[in-house]
Amino acid sequence: MSHTIPHQKQLKKNRAKPSADNASTWADKKKVSAHKKHGTLGSKAGKATRSKPAAKDPVILLFNKPFDVLCQFTDEQGRKTLKDFIAVKDVYAAGRLDRDSEGLLLLTNDGKLQSKITEPKKKTFKTYWVQVEGAPDEAALQTLRDGVKLKDGMTLPAKISIILEPRVWDRDPPIRERKNIPTTWLEIQICEGRNRQVRRMTAHIGFPTLRLIRYKIGQWSLDDIDIGQYRILDMKAKG
Repeated sequence: MSHTIPHQKQLKKNRAKPSADNASTWADKKKVSAHKKHGTLGSKAGKATRSKPAAKDPVILLFNKPFDVLCQFTDEQGRKTLKDFIAVKDVYAAGRLDRDSEGLLLLTNDGKLQSKITEPKKKTFKTYWVQVEGAPDEAALQTLRDGVKLKDGMTLPAKISIILEPRVWDRDPPIRERKNIPTTWLEIQICEGRNRQVRRMTAHIGFPTLRLIRYKIGQWSLDDIDIGQYRILDMKAKG
């Protein structure tokens, strides 16, 4: 099974140039209580946007978010945000991705699509490539598959498998590694979006996450999108 994102040799050369944009995320707009509590647009946030109609001219933008970038367009502390990479107006993040996580972020102007992606009941699976410290056995992985009890409740059943190290960009800065402790790459698929859920799940079974890359959201993936770059889908061609 291959886990390769094309064009890796040109990743550092092809970073997007900063651009201006005054747009904000769905969470910036709605200020929903669920987002404040969990740092994500989960099931409660989804309810707040259910009434939003589908956009007449839908835009779907796929962005490969680098490490240490916030999933919002503004930040009073001067940290890196989506504004530094995305030159498209009136699109908002459908779901969140932690500042210390990397990979696929979907942005859209379509409230109906945003709601579909963020509501657990819609069963939109997200696929993560996760590097953990240690070597979990099948018993530990089965615990995650069955669901674990976190502080905010039981997780839904997850799809978990051990994979070969994916051929992806180097993280800057690199992860911390201990010479005497091996690391393992997992592919984890979940349809929830709780705050730092994947990290809490692996920590729960004793294998802390060192690096987390979201590879896929539903039918959309990182294929052919370099780190720091984005692609706008041609919705007219699909129509």
